[in-house]
This record gives sequence, C-alpha cells and structure tokens, in this order.
Amino acid sequence: MSRNDRLGRGLSALLGEYAGEPLGSGVESAAPMKLPVRTIAPNPFQPRTSFVAVELEELAASIKANGLLQAIVVRRSVTGRTFELVAGERRLRAVKQLGWREIPAQIRDVDDQTLLVLALVENLQRQDLGPLEEAKGYESLRDTFGYSQRQIGEAVGKSRSTVANMLRLLTLPPSVRRLVEEGDLSMGHGRAILGVDDPVKAADLARQAVANDWSVRETERRIRELQPGDVKPTDPDPANTSERDPAIDVLEESLGAHLGARVAIQWKGKGTGAIRIAFRGVRDLERVFEAVTGTEAAEVVG
Repeated sequence: MSRNDRLGRGLSALLGEYAGEPLGSGVESAAPMKLPVRTIAPNPFQPRTSFVAVELEELAASIKANGLLQAIVVRRSVTGRTFELVAGERRLRAVKQLGWREIPAQIRDVDDQTLLVLALVENLQRQDLGPLEEAKGYESLRDTFGYSQRQIGEAVGKSRSTVANMLRLLTLPPSVRRLVEEGDLSMGHGRAILGVDDPVKAADLARQAVANDWSVRETERRIRELQPGDVKPTDPDPANTSERDPAIDVLEESLGAHLGARVAIQWKGKGTGAIRIAFRGVRDLERVFEAVTGTEAAEVVG
C-alpha cells in the first residue's frame, strides 16, 4: 500500500470520498456552487504557514489555461453568511491572483476536529508540509482534541512511532527549530540534535552543521564527541571497564534510533548488565513507555 493510499484511508474514514466522487453524509451541496471569493476565510487550522510564490504562479497559469478542475471545499461560518475554507488553499490563492470574483465550491458540514485532520492530510498527500508544520498539526490534534499518538497516526496514515518522533522536534531550542523550519537542517539533523541536553550547545552545534554542510551521520558523530559521557553507567563496578563487544555499540545505537531517545547499555561482563534510557520531561517518558510496551501510559496509570 502506497503512502498516499494510507493517507487516503485516514481521510475517507473521517470525511468520505470528495475528489469528484459522491460526498455522502455531511454534504450540504452535492454539486459545486459558485461562491464570492471575498466571503471565504482561510482554514483556521491550516498547518501550512508558507506557500512558494513560483508554485502558486504556475498553478494560476494552469487554471487560467484549463479552468479550475476541482472545486474547493468550504463550511459555513458561525454567522452562516460567510465561509471557512476546508480544502483547497492553493487553488483559492491562485484564483485570487487571477482576479476571480467567484470560485466553484462544495459546502460541507465539518467540525473543527475534522477540519484540522483534513487540512493535515491534504498537505501530506501533496508533501507540502515542512517537518515542524506537520509536528504542530499533530500537536493541535493532541492538545486541542485529545488525540493519542496512535489515533493521530490512524487519522493521517502514519505509524505511531513516526508521529512520536515528529512531536519531539517541537522540543528543540527555538533557534534550531527555525533552522529546520527554513530548510537549512533536515528532520534527521533535528532528531540527532535532540540528543544534546544543553540548549546552548545544541544551538551552536546546529549552526556548525549548517555552516559546514554536515550530513546527519556526521552530525551524530560530532554529538558523540561533544558529550561522550552524557549517558554514563551509574554502577562503579570495575567490570564496567572490561573490554566491550563492538556489537553492543551497534545494538545501543539501533535501540536509541528505534526509541527516539539516548540509550546506554551498561555491560558488566559475564552476560549481565543494564539498559539506561534517557528522557526529557513527562511527555517524553510517556512516549518512551509507549514505544517499549505498545501501551499508552494513561491506560496503565489511569
């Protein structure tokens, strides 16, 4: 199953088919009707915060040549006299550039929760969202509507672990988040820098990564050099200093990547040892717990 198929399943579960197919329940107008452009306000839950001017110009040129091939989707505002955009932000912006006064639209009865999910899915299908825009959308589903990470994943067609790792990006220092937001650092760089507890060191490392064009792997190596003792064994047993099998290092790195956390395997020799997992705050502890057990912390503690 392709990525878009998974996203489509999450979308259909919430809204039904809408791209040229019967819309099912919750539809006020089965056929598109022309609405004044000035009466349509942006989606208040739109996760995308930036639009590429060149792409909008290309879309406007296509619409001018071929017409608008798919109507936008709107809902009525509280007053009932104006509308809020549900889907089709780029199309609406493009026709505004063309000076259109009216635009074909389908009117739907959509609540705030569904409005946010639809905006997320529409952008994810087009790969329009930056990693932090995506993470903020997930954060809204979690904090505003009480979605668990698993429910978010089901709604947008992503795995729970992917959702968890995206949300962790929001804990980066502001200057690092800005570099990820502007595309100077990738999501992989951001995830690596999450391993640096000191926000000043994290920001400095991020600037170096950009200035020197470090790969994610190089950034991870620099972080290990920067804080080689950040996660230390607490047991002073001399056996800890015995020669360690390199395979343990591989397992440690793999487990850390899987959990999205810094992991230390304390090897004591004679086949015994301990695993230490670092977390940053209650939310991160809950995320790690769910990654290890497959059960949400709230289900255990009530």
